[in-house]
Amino acid sequence: MISIREKSVLIAGAGRGIGKRLAMGFAEAGARVGLLARSQPELDLAKLEIEQAGGNALRIRADIRDVEQMNAAVDRIRVVFGALDVLVVAAGVQGPIGPFVATKPKAWNEAIEINLIGVANACRAALPPMIEKRSGKIILLAGGGSADSRPNFTAYAAAKTAIVRLAECLADEVRDHNVQVNCMAPGASYSHMTDEILNAGEEKAGRKEIEDAERVRVTGGVSPEKQIQLALFLASEGSNHISGKLIHVNDDWKRFESQNMKPELYTLRRVQKI
Repeated sequence: MISIREKSVLIAGAGRGIGKRLAMGFAEAGARVGLLARSQPELDLAKLEIEQAGGNALRIRADIRDVEQMNAAVDRIRVVFGALDVLVVAAGVQGPIGPFVATKPKAWNEAIEINLIGVANACRAALPPMIEKRSGKIILLAGGGSADSRPNFTAYAAAKTAIVRLAECLADEVRDHNVQVNCMAPGASYSHMTDEILNAGEEKAGRKEIEDAERVRVTGGVSPEKQIQLALFLASEGSNHISGKLIHVNDDWKRFESQNMKPELYTLRRVQKI
C-alpha cells in the first residue's frame, strides 16, 4: 500500500495545471506540501484549496531559474517541515510555437532556461540534503516530445528530452545514496498550455496538435487520479527499486510495484514497450 503520510514534499510549479493537481493529491494523501511558484495569487489559492480540504501546505514564492532562490526554498522546507523527502518539478512553459527557423531566439532560449536549467537548479538544491540523510525521491515531469518527435514545439521538446537524460544520469550518480530520480510523463491534460496551442492555430502548431488539443479541451485528457497515483508511487518507499526511468501514466507500471524493471525498459530511447 502506497503511503507518504507526514512526508515533506516540495512541488515546483504548484500554482496551476498538473503541478497544482499533484499538490492537491499529495496533501490529500497526508503529505506536508511545499507549494513553489512565481505567482503569489496562484500560491494563495492553491494553499487555500488544500487547507479547506484538510491538508497541510506551505507557500514559497520563488523563480526556479534562480538557484539561490531554490536553495532558500529547500532550506525553508527543512526548517518548517524538518526535512525534504520528495521533490516534484512540474514547473514549465510551452515556449514558442511554430517552425524552429521562425521562432525568436530570445523566447526559445527562455523556454530552455525555465524547462531545463530551472529543473537542474531544483535538483541541485534538493540533492545535498537527500544525500546527507541517505533518503530521497525526485520526480521530474516530462512531456510531449520527450520520447517522440514534436515538430513546431522544438524548445519544449528539446528541454523535456534533456530532462529525461538528466534524470537517468542523476539516478546513476546518487544510486548508492538511496536517492531515486525518475521522470513521469503525465499525459495530455487540459491546462493553459492547451489554450496556447489552440490560439496558435494550425499554421503554427500543425494539424495533429490542434486536433489533439481540441480533444483534450472536450474530454479533459488524462484524469488527475491517474497522474496522482503514479506520482504517489514514485514518491513512496515502494518504488525504491526503480530509478532513472521515464514512465508514462498509461504504461503498465503497476506490475513493477514488487519487481525490478529490465534495464532497457522505460529509458530515453524506450526500445521496448509493454
